[in-house]
Amino acid sequence: MPDIGGIAGERLRAFIERIERLEDEKRALAEDIKEVYAEAKGSGFDTKIMRQLIRIRRMDQDDVDEQETLLDLYKRAVGMVPDQAPESAAAD
Repeated sequence: MPDIGGIAGERLRAFIERIERLEDEKRALAEDIKEVYAEAKGSGFDTKIMRQLIRIRRMDQDDVDEQETLLDLYKRAVGMVPDQAPESAAAD
């Protein structure tokens, strides 16, 4: 393919074909992942929680700690978790 308008046709075609192959692989992998989740669900696992665990495992530990701290703080703010008793009261 000749250069048209300053565009190297063969090189452009090669990029497009690589992207198309990768898109096909991505679809195949997505289907494989879906099947694994279905298998896990069939074994009694909660796939929603599994997805959360996978998301958390990808995160930096400092980000995980920050999110857990904020979640705890927000839960306490809206009354979902009772405040801990002061240590002096717990010792009595």
